[in-house]
Amino acid sequence: MMSTPRRHLAVALGIAALLAAEMATAAARPAPPSPVRQLRQDTEAIHALGVSGVQARVTTPDGRQWVATSGTADLTTGVPVRPDGYFRMASTSKTLVATVVLQLAAEGALSLDDTVDHWLPDVVRGNGNDGRRMTLRHLLQHTSGIHDDLPGYTTPQEYYQQRHDVHGSGQLVARAMAHPPDFPPGEGWAYSNTGYVLLDMIIKKATGRPGHQEISDRILRPLGLDRTRWMGTSPTLPRPHARAYQLFGPGSRVDVTDQTPVDHETLSWVTTTRDENDFFRALLSGRLLPKRRLAEMKRTVPVSAEVQQFWPGGRYGLGLVERPLSCGGTYWSHEGGDGGYITLNGVTEDGRRSAVVSMSEARGDTLDHILAQERAAGALIDHALCAEVPNKR
Repeated sequence: MMSTPRRHLAVALGIAALLAAEMATAAARPAPPSPVRQLRQDTEAIHALGVSGVQARVTTPDGRQWVATSGTADLTTGVPVRPDGYFRMASTSKTLVATVVLQLAAEGALSLDDTVDHWLPDVVRGNGNDGRRMTLRHLLQHTSGIHDDLPGYTTPQEYYQQRHDVHGSGQLVARAMAHPPDFPPGEGWAYSNTGYVLLDMIIKKATGRPGHQEISDRILRPLGLDRTRWMGTSPTLPRPHARAYQLFGPGSRVDVTDQTPVDHETLSWVTTTRDENDFFRALLSGRLLPKRRLAEMKRTVPVSAEVQQFWPGGRYGLGLVERPLSCGGTYWSHEGGDGGYITLNGVTEDGRRSAVVSMSEARGDTLDHILAQERAAGALIDHALCAEVPNKR
């Protein structure tokens, strides 16, 4: 039988051997890329899917800026993507609209429990639609049941025919009223651009000024976001910008840069990655809303099964999306996609770290292409927000 000292020696030698083996394995394993290198790899991975141009920016808690680009801003000339290029904000502007509505609620100018009919009498009527049963909160959270029927294009021919069409808010709402609601108010969830058309109309009714002016005066000017601009019915963007491309089908990649946004009142915004980061950081850090109203904005409901494909684990608040992080916790965002430009963004709960990736091509010909682009961009946001988080990997 081994003596006690020898047994202790054997155990110690065994532990030493195990530690040596673990150290050798760790030494053989490549070190993870730095956060900046990871950002470059993620932009290149998106470009590798066939996306013509990608620009990304991360703002860290200490104010550092990490930027990365990949691909080209123009398939004809091959000019590189600019990290400060403008792009169409699209549905990300819903967060701007929601912020103004919540500011007005904080000031007592309106209530989120006001009915739509209170502000817009007889506008939401017909085919079972009833503005007397629908509140501003329902519109903000996409729980109104209003069927979405915005005009759009699914082929190159439709794009060339419709790209300069101008639609008034009343026309867009009337299209929705031609359909029965998807469900009674508050009894389901369905993404409705028309709901935000109505909110823009309500802002104008409550303030006497167009929604884009309220956004400029209440959000953009105080934050110094001078590269976020409302373009109205203009079909162009400020320079510099990448050309925007849409993939309609095999061999049908079309330059769709030249177009008037369908809902020019609420969706005709352009911005940059820096401005978008600064806006979301200001919002989540409490610089734009009182604490109570920000908490209200962050009360979420589950999204539909269809949208879960794009936002796995996602939940919707009032113009704000909550999504899980792989390193634990959640982040806040609102992506946007319109006319070739697809943008994902994210900001941590405390508003201190944010990330934006803008892609100047929409691979919208198949669901597989759409999901692959969405997942690659989502991975970039997740990696950027999880970077340098200790003990969570």
